[in-house]
Amino acid sequence: MRPWLVLHAFGIQFTEKLIPFDGFPESSQFKQTVAKYSPAGKVPFLQCSNSASPQADPLIIWETLAIIEYLVEQNPQFKIWPRNVALHAQARSLCAEMQSSFFALRRHCPTNIDADLPQIGRLIWRDKLLVRKDIDRLKTAWRIMLTLSKGPFLAGEFSALDAFYAPIITRIQTYKLPVSEDTAPYMQRIRQHPSVKKSSKDAIESAVFRDFEEPYRFNSKDIPDPAEFFVKESKKSSFLRDLKIEIRRRHKRADRTRF
Repeated sequence: MRPWLVLHAFGIQFTEKLIPFDGFPESSQFKQTVAKYSPAGKVPFLQCSNSASPQADPLIIWETLAIIEYLVEQNPQFKIWPRNVALHAQARSLCAEMQSSFFALRRHCPTNIDADLPQIGRLIWRDKLLVRKDIDRLKTAWRIMLTLSKGPFLAGEFSALDAFYAPIITRIQTYKLPVSEDTAPYMQRIRQHPSVKKSSKDAIESAVFRDFEEPYRFNSKDIPDPAEFFVKESKKSSFLRDLKIEIRRRHKRADRTRF
């Protein structure tokens, strides 16, 4: 999604190839198809003509940050990175952090643009401390960048930095995770950006249902509401407390009988 957003947002001509996903095993059609193009066997990757030798094999660039850097070098007329040196350095740092961090949020809140899972989100927020820490870090980073750049996007104008964080914003939206009042407007601007809206629309229209990825579609009625859980837990706690009192009372009675 990230390189696609940069290409689309800045009007860089490209041809998109859709590779249907059917699983992660090496035997899957998805893995076998990707392996023909990407040395790492992962997406995204960018295939382009090899300027060093037109007769040579196409140039393949993989890993999001490397793709972005290539696009910047090939299209210097666009402000894919902010021109301001300080903002540029901050943006690069945050993009690198995005790739190397936020593992709890990635693990517990997988991307699903078409879904609306607030109940699951409330349970995750209640039970997963590291997810809450990830969200706190995001809010702090966005707040600092918006203050430095004066907005409306993280580095002022829409840039690669916003493209890097757009997918995580879709996760927050899907699970309705709490955000602060000063970062919510930024998230809304990202969701309303034409390229983000186009990407989301295309993803939903081309999506293929995989039951192993979306079990909630089968048992959504079984997802507990946190309020009901707390009521049950409260009743269970009362029962256990009463049981412990009764056990202690009977032990005292047994002690008196024995002696």
